Amino acid sequence: MTYRIPTEEQTLAVESFRKFLLTEVRPVARSYRDRFIPKTTMRELTQRIAEFGLPGCTVPVEHGGMGWSYTTQGMLFEELAVCSRDIALCVMLNTALAAALLDAAPAVRERYLPETLAGRLFGALGISHPEAGPNVDEDATSAVRDGDCFIVNGTKAWVANGLYSDVLVCAARTGRGSSHLLIDREEHGYEARSLDRNAFGSQATAQILFADTRVPVTHLIDEAGDGGRYSQKRREQASAHVGVLLVGLMRAVLDESVAYAAKRIGPAEAMAAHQSIAEKIAEMAIATDAARLLYQRVFGLMDAGMHSDMQASMAVMFAAQAAAQVCREAGRLHGAHSVTRASDIERMVREAIVLPMVDRTWETHTLAIAQASMA
Repeated sequence: MTYRIPTEEQTLAVESFRKFLLTEVRPVARSYRDRFIPKTTMRELTQRIAEFGLPGCTVPVEHGGMGWSYTTQGMLFEELAVCSRDIALCVMLNTALAAALLDAAPAVRERYLPETLAGRLFGALGISHPEAGPNVDEDATSAVRDGDCFIVNGTKAWVANGLYSDVLVCAARTGRGSSHLLIDREEHGYEARSLDRNAFGSQATAQILFADTRVPVTHLIDEAGDGGRYSQKRREQASAHVGVLLVGLMRAVLDESVAYAAKRIGPAEAMAAHQSIAEKIAEMAIATDAARLLYQRVFGLMDAGMHSDMQASMAVMFAAQAAAQVCREAGRLHGAHSVTRASDIERMVREAIVLPMVDRTWETHTLAIAQASMA
């Protein structure tokens, strides 16, 4: 795949977004380290971020979006991921909601998409297969047709953005397989309970509970029983974005490490004289750039209208391994300081472990790569 140099428009968009993030978003993110960011505060941030193209970057202009490329979206999202993985995760889910709404019925799309693109509406995804995984009892959701509505019952576990969510794209068992419904929290009704047991203290996951929730048939996003194909389409995009989150994490670790080394040893010229430290910094930079190239390939394939499941899995698996290595080297560089709560490195180590779990399991990625390689 030929490497494409960013255009002048892409460069300007990224640079202006980076400046905004450093002055307006990063201070807020730091003030809520390991504390849940209130929904009102998060909404203020997402509305400002929406002005720069997230989540509407790839949404066609006729639907209120920017009409830009997936490659541009990846570049913008990386800057946000460097600033804050918590906020980036929220925007990532809102981006997925915007993509799902493009497949919804016109009336549903016209009602929810404008608020989503403006950063005022929060979405969450409960699209894991209703019968898959080791915790079936925690993720069993059914939808029974009753006239012009579906009656939804069951639960969804470990839903990112669940506490913020105004709407939920939910996979549920229907008579002929699984389907996806757009469920409005206020109008149709569902309960979100905090599951505050992850590395993201300021972006807690949630358990979603449905009890005879009536959802209009018009809120069906895919054809009844066609949820598997819909899930695959969304998985490719989700994997690509998780790869970007990991690259953003690596960039943040690299920035912290360079700043710490310069402060501890002196200017770059002096630091380079310390061969072991120079090697660590160089290895971090190489791993970060290699992971970036892999996710950029995925977005390039998306722009070309091609499937990218294997490439997306490769990007996530490589980035996950690289992020763990980068964090390990940063820990050695920072020494005992890296394990204290006052250190950003300590939190980044936790994020490196948890971030890959936002997407599919390691085994699922492995299988996707193997199957594509043997086809």
